[in-house]
Amino acid sequence: MLNRDQSDARSRAGASETALTAAAARAAHLIVDDEPWIFTDTLAATLLGERADELIDYHRANGDHPVLVGARTQVAVRGRYTEDRVAAAVERGVDQYVILGAGLDSFAYRSALAPRVRVFEVDHPATQLWKQQRLSTAGIAPLGDVAYVPVNFEHDSLANCLVRAGFDLTRPAVVSWLGVTVYLSRAAISETLGVVGTFAPGSELVVEYIVPDRLRDADGRTYAELVAPFAAERGEPWLTVLTPAEMSALLADHGFGSVEHVRQEDAIDAGLWDRKDALHPADLALFARATR
Repeated sequence: MLNRDQSDARSRAGASETALTAAAARAAHLIVDDEPWIFTDTLAATLLGERADELIDYHRANGDHPVLVGARTQVAVRGRYTEDRVAAAVERGVDQYVILGAGLDSFAYRSALAPRVRVFEVDHPATQLWKQQRLSTAGIAPLGDVAYVPVNFEHDSLANCLVRAGFDLTRPAVVSWLGVTVYLSRAAISETLGVVGTFAPGSELVVEYIVPDRLRDADGRTYAELVAPFAAERGEPWLTVLTPAEMSALLADHGFGSVEHVRQEDAIDAGLWDRKDALHPADLALFARATR
């Protein structure tokens, strides 16, 4: 959760650097890496607006740097894994998709699944405004029904904001929460899980979390050692790492069952790791997939 000074700074600056760098990594995956692509985000570069060349050029010039390789791998795998889960949920009849910390996520504007679900994009108001301006400038419209849910966690109730945006608490939803928990306190994570835990039975959550140093491999440690200090310097420090047991306990406390913890290596088809480029799995972040 951002403190007041960080919230004010973001309001002045627009989209968070985390949202921008994640989108740049998704865009660069289609430029720097070889096919087969793990995840195809055809709108990521467009959503970066005038910063696209600047941010993507880091990957073009230094594509084999461990931080940039790790970033591209992480965003590609989590995008593929999560949207595969969304597809499965839609086939079960789920028609609500909540994206917590949506950033510059482009699902609602490019996915063939978008017309089959109502999408709720939840994020800080400044990031949402910046994104909507980029969409308007590019002439990009959603493919289905999208509700923008601006939430300032200093002041707003996530549950109330969702309901006001049209979210139906009586119907199940699929919820993604990616690349966010490491920047929150454990109390803030628990508070958000408490809200999602009130969703209808049959709801499914995919949440990404960073594991402690002892559970990381060499690549995961290198990435953390290089990225965490840089993130702190720009006002987005890493606050919370969790073991699978700790994440399971948090989820159980809020009514979730059937928790599955998925490593990056196992999150996608094994054939996608038969690659000639620099992408490879690392142990730094896990996905917890849990159901209500």
